Amino acid sequence: MAGWPQGNAWDGFLARWQAACADDAVLGEWRQGAVTRFAIVSGDQRAEFGFGGAAGPATFALEASPAIWAKHLEPIPPRHHHAIFAMRHRVPGFAITGEEMDFLRHCHLARRVLEIGRWLVLGGNGPVPAFPRPALPAQPDPDVTGRYLNVAADGRTWRIYAEQAGQGRDLLVLHTAGADGRQAHGLMADERIVKDWRITSFDMPWHGKSPPPAEVPGAWRLTTDRYVEIIMGVVQAAGLNKPVLLGASMSGEICLEVALRHPEAFSAIIACEACDHVAGRRSPWADDPRINQAIFVPEWIHGLMAPQSPAEPAAAIWWHYSQGGYATFDRDIGFYSGEWDARDRVHRIDTTRCPLFMLTGEYDYSCSAEMSEATAAKIKGARFTRMNGIGHFPFTENPPLFAEYLLPILREVQ
Repeated sequence: MAGWPQGNAWDGFLARWQAACADDAVLGEWRQGAVTRFAIVSGDQRAEFGFGGAAGPATFALEASPAIWAKHLEPIPPRHHHAIFAMRHRVPGFAITGEEMDFLRHCHLARRVLEIGRWLVLGGNGPVPAFPRPALPAQPDPDVTGRYLNVAADGRTWRIYAEQAGQGRDLLVLHTAGADGRQAHGLMADERIVKDWRITSFDMPWHGKSPPPAEVPGAWRLTTDRYVEIIMGVVQAAGLNKPVLLGASMSGEICLEVALRHPEAFSAIIACEACDHVAGRRSPWADDPRINQAIFVPEWIHGLMAPQSPAEPAAAIWWHYSQGGYATFDRDIGFYSGEWDARDRVHRIDTTRCPLFMLTGEYDYSCSAEMSEATAAKIKGARFTRMNGIGHFPFTENPPLFAEYLLPILREVQ
C-alpha cells in the first residue's frame, strides 16, 4: 500500500508540501482575506496548514485511515475516492471534523492543498497546474449561431437564449443545474456529430443569457411541470422536428418525465446521470449569506467530475458554476433532489413509442451508476450503459470520450 510517505520520510515531505503551498499561484489568489487553519490526518500522521496568520489549533480536519488516503493518492483514484465531497458522501471512514462552517467557507483551500499533496506524492515537479488533469486534445471552435426565442410555458412568455450548430436531424441538449447552454459546445465542435446533426441548446430562464423577469432576485423555482413545458415550448419555438433529447443530472431526470409525457415528440431520449429519485443532495449552504456562493457552488460540484477528465473542460465547468446567478443553483437542486420524484411512475414509460437510453458515468457519486441502472430495470425496453472514466457532466467534462458512447446511439436512431 502506498499513500503518504511514512517514517523518517514524512517530516521532509511535509516541509516540501507546506513550501509548495506557500509558493502556489492558486493559493496565492485564494488566500486573500482567508483566516483559517486546518489539518489533514491519516492515522497518526497530521499535517496542518494555516492561512491569514491563523493561530491556535486547527478549526477543522480531513480525517481518514491510511488505506483510504492510499486510494485517494493513486494516479487514477477509484470511484468515490477522487475528491473531498465524493469521499464525504460515499466513503465510510472519511470524515470532516471540527467546525463545519469554517470548512464550508474554506473548502476550496482544503481541496487545493490536497491537490498539491497528491501532486508531490505522485512525483510531480515544478509549479502545480491550476487544474492538474490531462490536456484536452486540440479541438476546433464550434460554429455556433445564437438567437432569442419567445417561449410560451407555465402561463407566461419567457425570453430564452438558444444556440445551434451543425446540420441534419435535430438533437436538443439540456444543461445541468445552475449552468447554461455552453455545456453543449464540446459536442457542437465535434465534426463527427455536426455533419449529420443540428444541435440545439438553450439557457433555462434565470440562467446564462436568458434574462430573469423583473421579480425578486432568487425567486426562481423549478418544478417538473414548468420544466416540461419549457422544453416543449423550445421545441416549438425553435422549429425542431422530432429531435433526439439529451440531458444530464437534473436535465437527465426531466428526460425521463418527457419520455413519459411526450414520447411522440422525440425520435429518442438519452437520459444521463438520471434516476427516479435522488435524495440528500440539496445543500443549505448554496445560498447561505455566510458562504461565498461563487466559490462554494463550483467546489460542491467539482468532485462530481472524473479525475481523468481534461483540464480545459474542468476549468470551464468550475467557471460556469462560479458565474451562476444568485440562488439559481440552489433552486434547481430543489427540483433535482426534492420536487422530482418519479418512483411511482417511471415504470409507465413506453419505449416502443420512443427509445430510451440511460447513460451514467462511473465517477458520479450524486446519481451513481447503480441508481441509474436500478431505474432502467423498472422501464421495459430501457437500455442502460455505465460510462467508464466519466463523471456527472458527461458531454461537458470530456466531450470526445462521451461522443464514443453517444455516436452509436445516434447512428442507431438514424
